[in-house]
Amino acid sequence: MNRRLLFVSPHFPPDTTAGTHRARLLVPHLPAHGWDVTLLTVDPSGYEGRLDPDLATLNPSAPRTVRVQPLPVRWTRPLGLGDLGLRALPSLARTGARLLEHEPHDAVLITIYPTYPAILGPRWRRRFGVPFVLDYQDPWVGAWGSTTGPAGHVDWKSRATRRVAEWLEPRVLRSADGLTAVSAATLDEALARSPGLLRPPTLELPIGGESADFAVLAERPRPNPWFDPNDGCLHLVYAGTLLPLGFETLRALLRAVAELRDRDPELAARLRLHFFGTSNQTTTNAAPRVLPLATELGVVDWVTEHPPRLDYLDALTVQTQATALLLLGSSERHYTASKLYPALLARRPVLALYHEASTVVATLRRAARPPSVRLVTYDDETRAGDRVAAITAELAALAAAPRYDPATVDLSVLEEFSALRLAGRLGAFLDEIVRRGLSRRT
Repeated sequence: MNRRLLFVSPHFPPDTTAGTHRARLLVPHLPAHGWDVTLLTVDPSGYEGRLDPDLATLNPSAPRTVRVQPLPVRWTRPLGLGDLGLRALPSLARTGARLLEHEPHDAVLITIYPTYPAILGPRWRRRFGVPFVLDYQDPWVGAWGSTTGPAGHVDWKSRATRRVAEWLEPRVLRSADGLTAVSAATLDEALARSPGLLRPPTLELPIGGESADFAVLAERPRPNPWFDPNDGCLHLVYAGTLLPLGFETLRALLRAVAELRDRDPELAARLRLHFFGTSNQTTTNAAPRVLPLATELGVVDWVTEHPPRLDYLDALTVQTQATALLLLGSSERHYTASKLYPALLARRPVLALYHEASTVVATLRRAARPPSVRLVTYDDETRAGDRVAAITAELAALAAAPRYDPATVDLSVLEEFSALRLAGRLGAFLDEIVRRGLSRRT
Protein backbone atom coordinates (compact mmCIF):
# COMPACT_ATOMS: atom_id res chain seq x y z
CA MET A 1 0.00 0.00 0.00
CA ASN A 2 1.30 3.45 -0.90
CA ARG A 3 2.19 6.02 1.70
CA ARG A 4 0.43 9.41 1.66
CA LEU A 5 2.06 12.79 1.06
CA LEU A 6 0.58 16.23 1.61
CA PHE A 7 2.32 18.32 -1.07
CA VAL A 8 1.87 22.08 -0.54
CA SER A 9 2.46 24.21 -3.63
CA PRO A 10 0.52 27.48 -3.95
CA HIS A 11 1.45 27.53 -7.66
CA PHE A 12 -0.12 24.85 -9.86
CA PRO A 13 -1.74 24.76 -13.33
CA PRO A 14 -3.48 26.67 -14.77
CA ASP A 15 -1.10 29.16 -13.12
CA THR A 16 1.71 29.88 -15.59
CA THR A 17 4.46 31.16 -13.28
CA ALA A 18 7.73 29.28 -12.94
CA GLY A 19 6.82 27.89 -9.51
CA THR A 20 3.98 25.83 -10.98
CA HIS A 21 6.26 23.33 -12.70
CA ARG A 22 7.82 21.78 -9.59
CA ALA A 23 4.54 20.20 -8.53
CA ARG A 24 3.30 19.75 -12.11
CA LEU A 25 6.26 17.56 -12.97
CA LEU A 26 6.67 15.58 -9.75
CA VAL A 27 3.19 14.95 -8.39
CA PRO A 28 1.74 12.83 -11.25
CA HIS A 29 4.66 10.37 -11.07
CA LEU A 30 4.89 9.92 -7.29
CA PRO A 31 2.20 7.19 -7.05
CA ALA A 32 4.38 4.97 -9.25
CA HIS A 33 7.06 5.30 -6.59
CA GLY A 34 4.96 4.47 -3.58
CA TRP A 35 3.43 7.83 -2.64
CA ASP A 36 -0.17 8.92 -3.16
CA VAL A 37 -0.42 12.69 -3.13
CA THR A 38 -2.88 15.22 -1.82
CA LEU A 39 -1.92 18.47 -3.52
CA LEU A 40 -2.79 21.57 -1.51
CA THR A 41 -2.79 24.64 -3.73
CA VAL A 42 -4.60 27.87 -4.57
CA ASP A 43 -7.83 28.32 -6.48
CA PRO A 44 -7.22 29.75 -9.98
CA SER A 45 -9.25 32.84 -9.10
CA GLY A 46 -6.53 33.73 -6.60
CA TYR A 47 -3.77 34.11 -9.17
CA GLU A 48 -3.00 37.59 -10.42
CA GLY A 49 -1.47 36.63 -13.76
CA ARG A 50 -2.78 35.08 -16.94
CA LEU A 51 -3.98 31.47 -16.74
CA ASP A 52 -3.15 28.70 -19.22
CA PRO A 53 -5.82 25.95 -19.22
CA ASP A 54 -3.75 23.86 -21.64
CA LEU A 55 -1.03 23.52 -19.01
CA ALA A 56 -3.27 21.35 -16.86
CA THR A 57 -3.85 18.95 -19.75
CA LEU A 58 -0.15 18.08 -19.91
CA ASN A 59 -0.25 16.03 -16.70
CA PRO A 60 -0.24 12.29 -17.46
CA SER A 61 -2.59 11.77 -14.52
CA ALA A 62 -4.58 14.16 -12.37
CA PRO A 63 -3.56 14.22 -8.69
CA ARG A 64 -6.05 14.66 -5.91
CA THR A 65 -6.11 18.44 -5.66
CA VAL A 66 -7.48 20.55 -2.82
CA ARG A 67 -7.67 24.25 -3.64
CA VAL A 68 -8.02 27.13 -1.20
CA GLN A 69 -9.14 30.70 -1.66
CA PRO A 70 -6.49 33.32 -0.79
CA LEU A 71 -7.28 36.80 0.44
CA PRO A 72 -8.36 38.91 -2.54
CA VAL A 73 -5.57 41.02 -3.94
CA ARG A 74 -7.91 44.02 -4.04
CA TRP A 75 -7.85 43.92 -0.24
CA THR A 76 -4.14 43.33 0.25
CA ARG A 77 -2.55 45.44 -2.49
CA PRO A 78 -3.58 48.75 -0.87
CA LEU A 79 -1.67 47.52 2.20
CA GLY A 80 1.38 46.78 0.08
CA LEU A 81 0.90 43.00 0.32
CA GLY A 82 0.67 41.05 -2.91
CA ASP A 83 2.71 37.95 -2.05
CA LEU A 84 0.64 34.85 -2.88
CA GLY A 85 2.10 32.95 0.06
CA LEU A 86 0.95 35.59 2.53
CA ARG A 87 -2.48 35.95 0.95
CA ALA A 88 -3.05 32.19 0.96
CA LEU A 89 -1.44 31.46 4.34
CA PRO A 90 -4.60 31.53 6.52
CA SER A 91 -6.59 29.25 4.22
CA LEU A 92 -3.63 26.91 3.62
CA ALA A 93 -3.17 26.63 7.39
CA ARG A 94 -6.85 25.81 8.05
CA THR A 95 -7.28 23.38 5.18
CA GLY A 96 -3.95 21.63 5.71
CA ALA A 97 -4.69 21.11 9.42
CA ARG A 98 -8.11 19.70 8.60
CA LEU A 99 -6.62 17.26 6.09
CA LEU A 100 -3.96 16.08 8.51
CA GLU A 101 -6.48 15.70 11.33
CA HIS A 102 -9.05 13.69 9.42
CA GLU A 103 -6.89 11.97 6.81
CA PRO A 104 -3.50 11.16 8.37
CA HIS A 105 -0.56 11.54 5.98
CA ASP A 106 2.88 10.01 6.28
CA ALA A 107 4.78 13.17 5.34
CA VAL A 108 4.37 16.83 4.38
CA LEU A 109 6.38 18.53 1.64
CA ILE A 110 6.20 22.30 1.20
CA THR A 111 7.89 23.83 -1.83
CA ILE A 112 9.07 27.45 -1.96
CA TYR A 113 8.53 29.98 -3.66
CA PRO A 114 6.46 31.56 -2.21
CA THR A 115 8.26 31.17 1.11
CA TYR A 116 5.72 32.01 3.82
CA PRO A 117 3.77 28.71 3.67
CA ALA A 118 6.98 27.01 4.88
CA ILE A 119 6.17 28.15 8.41
CA LEU A 120 3.26 25.71 8.40
CA GLY A 121 5.64 22.73 8.36
CA PRO A 122 6.90 23.13 11.94
CA ARG A 123 3.38 23.87 13.17
CA TRP A 124 1.90 20.73 11.62
CA ARG A 125 4.88 18.67 12.75
CA ARG A 126 4.32 19.66 16.38
CA ARG A 127 0.57 19.17 16.26
CA PHE A 128 0.31 15.99 14.18
CA GLY A 129 3.78 14.42 14.49
CA VAL A 130 4.09 14.23 10.70
CA PRO A 131 7.59 14.45 9.14
CA PHE A 132 8.17 17.70 7.27
CA VAL A 133 10.34 18.20 4.18
CA LEU A 134 11.13 21.68 2.84
CA ASP A 135 11.84 21.98 -0.89
CA TYR A 136 13.87 24.90 -2.28
CA GLN A 137 13.16 25.96 -5.85
CA ASP A 138 15.11 29.16 -5.11
CA PRO A 139 17.07 30.41 -2.10
CA TRP A 140 14.86 31.69 0.71
CA VAL A 141 17.38 34.49 1.32
CA GLY A 142 19.01 35.65 -1.89
CA ALA A 143 20.09 38.93 -3.41
CA TRP A 144 16.69 40.57 -2.82
CA GLY A 145 17.00 43.30 -0.23
CA SER A 146 20.79 43.11 -0.25
CA THR A 147 22.10 43.98 -3.71
CA THR A 148 18.85 44.29 -5.63
CA GLY A 149 15.18 45.15 -5.20
CA PRO A 150 12.27 46.64 -7.19
CA ALA A 151 13.53 47.99 -10.52
CA GLY A 152 16.99 46.77 -9.52
CA HIS A 153 17.28 49.04 -6.48
CA VAL A 154 17.16 48.12 -2.80
CA ASP A 155 14.39 49.91 -0.89
CA TRP A 156 12.94 49.74 2.61
CA LYS A 157 10.39 47.09 1.68
CA SER A 158 12.92 44.75 0.08
CA ARG A 159 15.20 45.20 3.11
CA ALA A 160 12.31 44.41 5.45
CA THR A 161 11.38 41.33 3.41
CA ARG A 162 14.96 40.13 3.65
CA ARG A 163 15.09 40.69 7.40
CA VAL A 164 11.92 38.65 7.89
CA ALA A 165 13.35 35.88 5.69
CA GLU A 166 16.61 35.84 7.66
CA TRP A 167 14.62 35.49 10.88
CA LEU A 168 12.18 32.84 9.67
CA GLU A 169 14.45 30.51 7.70
CA PRO A 170 16.59 29.07 10.53
CA ARG A 171 13.51 28.57 12.70
CA VAL A 172 11.80 26.55 9.99
CA LEU A 173 14.95 24.57 9.18
CA ARG A 174 15.33 23.50 12.81
CA SER A 175 12.03 21.61 12.48
CA ALA A 176 12.63 20.13 9.03
CA ASP A 177 13.17 16.37 8.87
CA GLY A 178 14.63 16.70 5.38
CA LEU A 179 15.59 19.28 2.78
CA THR A 180 15.44 19.09 -1.00
CA ALA A 181 16.63 21.74 -3.44
CA VAL A 182 17.30 22.30 -7.12
CA SER A 183 21.06 22.35 -6.44
CA ALA A 184 23.52 21.26 -3.78
CA ALA A 185 24.78 24.84 -3.55
CA THR A 186 21.28 26.04 -2.63
CA LEU A 187 21.21 23.48 0.19
CA ASP A 188 24.69 24.37 1.42
CA GLU A 189 23.92 28.09 1.46
CA ALA A 190 20.65 27.55 3.33
CA LEU A 191 22.42 25.48 5.99
CA ALA A 192 25.24 28.03 6.23
CA ARG A 193 22.64 30.68 7.06
CA SER A 194 21.59 28.54 10.05
CA PRO A 195 24.78 28.01 12.08
CA GLY A 196 24.66 25.30 14.70
CA LEU A 197 21.89 23.42 12.92
CA LEU A 198 22.24 19.64 12.95
CA ARG A 199 22.26 18.84 9.23
CA PRO A 200 19.14 16.88 8.27
CA PRO A 201 19.04 14.47 5.31
CA THR A 202 19.25 16.39 2.03
CA LEU A 203 18.53 15.67 -1.62
CA GLU A 204 19.58 17.60 -4.72
CA LEU A 205 16.53 17.53 -6.97
CA PRO A 206 16.72 19.59 -10.19
CA ILE A 207 13.58 20.90 -11.87
CA GLY A 208 13.85 18.49 -14.81
CA GLY A 209 11.24 18.19 -17.51
CA GLU A 210 8.69 16.03 -19.28
CA SER A 211 9.49 14.74 -22.75
CA ALA A 212 5.80 14.05 -23.37
CA ASP A 213 5.22 17.82 -23.48
CA PHE A 214 6.80 17.91 -26.92
CA ALA A 215 4.46 15.19 -28.17
CA VAL A 216 1.51 17.29 -27.00
CA LEU A 217 2.94 20.29 -28.84
CA ALA A 218 3.26 18.23 -32.03
CA GLU A 219 -0.39 17.18 -31.73
CA ARG A 220 -1.57 20.71 -30.92
CA PRO A 221 0.78 23.13 -32.69
CA ARG A 222 0.53 26.79 -31.80
CA PRO A 223 1.06 29.83 -34.02
CA ASN A 224 4.25 31.87 -33.69
CA PRO A 225 3.38 35.55 -34.16
CA TRP A 226 6.76 36.79 -32.92
CA PHE A 227 9.10 35.83 -35.77
CA ASP A 228 9.12 33.97 -39.08
CA PRO A 229 11.51 31.01 -38.81
CA ASN A 230 11.69 30.81 -42.62
CA ASP A 231 12.69 34.41 -43.41
CA GLY A 232 16.39 33.64 -43.85
CA CYS A 233 17.46 35.29 -40.60
CA LEU A 234 19.21 33.57 -37.72
CA HIS A 235 16.71 33.62 -34.86
CA LEU A 236 18.34 33.13 -31.46
CA VAL A 237 15.77 32.69 -28.69
CA TYR A 238 16.02 33.18 -24.93
CA ALA A 239 12.87 32.16 -23.04
CA GLY A 240 12.74 32.86 -19.32
CA THR A 241 13.09 35.39 -16.55
CA LEU A 242 16.08 37.70 -16.62
CA LEU A 243 17.23 37.72 -13.01
CA PRO A 244 18.90 40.81 -11.49
CA LEU A 245 22.21 38.99 -11.13
CA GLY A 246 21.96 37.80 -14.73
CA PHE A 247 22.51 41.24 -16.23
CA GLU A 248 26.27 40.83 -16.18
CA THR A 249 25.95 37.77 -18.41
CA LEU A 250 23.46 39.54 -20.67
CA ARG A 251 25.78 42.53 -21.02
CA ALA A 252 28.63 40.23 -22.06
CA LEU A 253 26.41 38.62 -24.71
CA LEU A 254 25.28 41.96 -26.14
CA ARG A 255 28.88 43.23 -26.19
CA ALA A 256 29.72 40.11 -28.20
CA VAL A 257 26.97 40.99 -30.67
CA ALA A 258 28.51 44.46 -31.03
CA GLU A 259 31.96 42.94 -31.62
CA LEU A 260 30.59 40.55 -34.25
CA ARG A 261 28.80 43.46 -35.95
CA ASP A 262 32.08 45.37 -36.19
CA ARG A 263 34.11 42.34 -37.25
CA ASP A 264 31.71 40.73 -39.75
CA PRO A 265 28.82 43.08 -40.60
CA GLU A 266 27.43 40.74 -43.27
CA LEU A 267 27.18 37.79 -40.89
CA ALA A 268 25.85 39.91 -38.04
CA ALA A 269 23.19 41.44 -40.27
CA ARG A 270 21.31 38.12 -40.27
CA LEU A 271 21.25 37.84 -36.48
CA ARG A 272 18.04 38.35 -34.53
CA LEU A 273 18.04 37.90 -30.75
CA HIS A 274 14.59 37.36 -29.25
CA PHE A 275 13.96 37.54 -25.49
CA PHE A 276 10.67 36.21 -24.13
CA GLY A 277 9.22 36.36 -20.62
CA THR A 278 12.11 38.35 -19.19
CA SER A 279 9.94 40.07 -16.57
CA ASN A 280 8.36 36.86 -15.23
CA GLN A 281 5.08 38.80 -15.24
CA THR A 282 2.03 38.02 -17.32
CA THR A 283 0.71 41.57 -17.57
CA THR A 284 1.02 43.20 -20.98
CA ASN A 285 2.56 46.35 -19.52
CA ALA A 286 5.56 44.54 -18.03
CA ALA A 287 8.67 46.69 -18.42
CA PRO A 288 11.44 45.57 -20.79
CA ARG A 289 14.72 44.52 -19.22
CA VAL A 290 16.86 43.78 -22.27
CA LEU A 291 16.04 46.63 -24.64
CA PRO A 292 17.43 49.43 -22.41
CA LEU A 293 20.77 47.64 -22.21
CA ALA A 294 20.73 46.82 -25.94
CA THR A 295 20.11 50.50 -26.65
CA GLU A 296 22.98 51.52 -24.37
CA LEU A 297 25.36 49.14 -26.17
CA GLY A 298 24.20 50.11 -29.66
CA VAL A 299 22.74 46.76 -30.68
CA VAL A 300 19.03 47.43 -30.26
CA ASP A 301 18.45 46.77 -33.99
CA TRP A 302 19.46 43.15 -33.40
CA VAL A 303 17.17 42.61 -30.40
CA THR A 304 13.46 42.11 -29.79
CA GLU A 305 11.93 41.64 -26.37
CA HIS A 306 8.56 40.36 -25.22
CA PRO A 307 8.69 40.99 -21.44
CA PRO A 308 5.44 39.22 -20.42
CA ARG A 309 5.79 35.57 -19.59
CA LEU A 310 4.69 33.25 -22.40
CA ASP A 311 2.34 30.36 -21.81
CA TYR A 312 4.36 27.17 -21.49
CA LEU A 313 3.39 25.69 -24.86
CA ASP A 314 4.05 29.04 -26.54
CA ALA A 315 7.52 29.01 -24.99
CA LEU A 316 8.12 25.51 -26.36
CA THR A 317 6.88 26.70 -29.75
CA VAL A 318 9.39 29.55 -30.08
CA GLN A 319 12.17 27.25 -28.88
CA THR A 320 11.44 24.49 -31.36
CA GLN A 321 11.17 27.03 -34.21
CA ALA A 322 14.31 28.96 -33.29
CA THR A 323 17.51 28.76 -35.30
CA ALA A 324 19.32 28.36 -32.00
CA LEU A 325 18.66 28.80 -28.28
CA LEU A 326 20.32 31.07 -25.74
CA LEU A 327 20.82 29.85 -22.18
CA LEU A 328 22.08 32.61 -19.90
CA GLY A 329 23.23 32.06 -16.34
CA SER A 330 23.80 34.28 -13.36
CA SER A 331 26.77 35.42 -11.33
CA GLU A 332 25.35 33.34 -8.47
CA ARG A 333 26.99 29.94 -8.10
CA HIS A 334 23.77 28.16 -7.17
CA TYR A 335 21.99 29.21 -10.34
CA THR A 336 20.34 26.33 -12.18
CA ALA A 337 18.27 26.61 -15.33
CA SER A 338 14.85 25.02 -15.24
CA LYS A 339 14.86 25.47 -19.01
CA LEU A 340 17.90 23.24 -19.57
CA TYR A 341 15.98 20.00 -19.99
CA PRO A 342 13.34 21.32 -22.45
CA ALA A 343 16.00 23.31 -24.31
CA LEU A 344 17.98 20.17 -25.10
CA LEU A 345 14.82 18.24 -25.95
CA ALA A 346 13.90 21.00 -28.43
CA ARG A 347 16.79 19.67 -30.56
CA ARG A 348 18.08 23.09 -31.56
CA PRO A 349 21.68 24.37 -31.38
CA VAL A 350 22.46 26.04 -28.06
CA LEU A 351 24.78 28.85 -26.96
CA ALA A 352 25.11 28.65 -23.17
CA LEU A 353 26.84 31.16 -20.87
CA TYR A 354 27.17 30.06 -17.22
CA HIS A 355 29.17 30.31 -14.04
CA GLU A 356 31.65 27.43 -13.92
CA ALA A 357 30.23 26.25 -10.58
CA SER A 358 26.67 25.94 -11.88
CA THR A 359 25.35 22.39 -12.12
CA VAL A 360 24.22 23.30 -15.64
CA VAL A 361 27.85 23.29 -16.79
CA ALA A 362 28.58 19.75 -15.62
CA THR A 363 25.37 18.50 -17.24
CA LEU A 364 26.04 20.21 -20.56
CA ARG A 365 29.58 18.85 -20.71
CA ARG A 366 28.30 15.33 -20.16
CA ALA A 367 25.35 15.62 -22.53
CA ALA A 368 26.59 17.53 -25.58
CA ARG A 369 29.43 19.10 -27.51
CA PRO A 370 29.77 21.46 -30.52
CA PRO A 371 28.19 22.13 -32.89
CA SER A 372 24.99 21.29 -31.00
CA VAL A 373 25.99 23.02 -27.77
CA ARG A 374 28.56 25.80 -27.44
CA LEU A 375 29.44 26.61 -23.85
CA VAL A 376 31.31 29.60 -22.42
CA THR A 377 31.93 29.73 -18.69
CA TYR A 378 33.12 32.32 -16.21
CA ASP A 379 33.84 32.29 -12.48
CA ASP A 380 34.34 34.59 -9.50
CA GLU A 381 37.77 35.68 -10.75
CA THR A 382 37.19 35.76 -14.51
CA ARG A 383 33.81 37.41 -14.78
CA ALA A 384 31.38 37.17 -17.67
CA GLY A 385 32.54 40.56 -18.90
CA ASP A 386 36.06 39.18 -19.23
CA ARG A 387 34.85 36.45 -21.58
CA VAL A 388 33.44 38.64 -24.36
CA ALA A 389 36.09 37.52 -26.88
CA ALA A 390 35.24 33.85 -26.26
CA ILE A 391 31.51 34.57 -26.51
CA THR A 392 32.07 36.45 -29.78
CA ALA A 393 33.99 33.51 -31.22
CA GLU A 394 31.27 31.02 -30.31
CA LEU A 395 28.53 33.35 -31.52
CA ALA A 396 30.31 33.77 -34.86
CA ALA A 397 30.76 30.01 -35.23
CA LEU A 398 27.10 29.43 -34.42
CA ALA A 399 25.92 32.11 -36.84
CA ALA A 400 28.15 30.79 -39.62
CA ALA A 401 26.92 27.20 -39.25
CA PRO A 402 23.86 26.79 -37.00
CA ARG A 403 23.60 23.02 -36.86
CA TYR A 404 22.12 20.49 -34.48
CA ASP A 405 23.89 17.14 -34.82
CA PRO A 406 22.21 14.28 -32.91
CA ALA A 407 25.55 12.47 -32.85
CA THR A 408 26.94 15.16 -30.55
CA VAL A 409 24.09 14.97 -28.03
CA ASP A 410 23.63 12.12 -25.58
CA LEU A 411 20.00 12.38 -24.58
CA SER A 412 20.40 9.39 -22.25
CA VAL A 413 22.25 11.75 -19.90
CA LEU A 414 19.02 13.70 -19.63
CA GLU A 415 17.05 10.71 -18.40
CA GLU A 416 18.19 11.41 -14.86
CA PHE A 417 16.41 14.77 -15.19
CA SER A 418 13.12 13.33 -16.44
CA ALA A 419 10.09 13.98 -14.27
CA LEU A 420 9.61 10.24 -13.77
CA ARG A 421 13.19 9.65 -12.61
CA LEU A 422 13.19 12.69 -10.32
CA ALA A 423 9.89 11.63 -8.77
CA GLY A 424 11.50 8.28 -8.05
CA ARG A 425 14.38 9.96 -6.26
CA LEU A 426 11.97 12.04 -4.22
CA GLY A 427 9.87 9.00 -3.34
CA ALA A 428 12.96 7.12 -2.11
CA PHE A 429 14.03 10.15 -0.08
CA LEU A 430 10.61 10.40 1.57
CA ASP A 431 10.78 6.68 2.36
CA GLU A 432 14.10 7.31 4.09
CA ILE A 433 12.64 10.17 6.12
CA VAL A 434 9.79 7.98 7.32
CA ARG A 435 12.09 5.03 8.08
CA ARG A 436 14.52 7.14 10.05
CA GLY A 437 11.71 8.42 12.21
CA LEU A 438 13.23 11.86 12.38
CA SER A 439 10.13 13.52 13.80
CA ARG A 440 11.54 15.27 16.80
CA ARG A 441 8.74 16.03 19.29
CA THR A 442 8.86 19.63 20.45
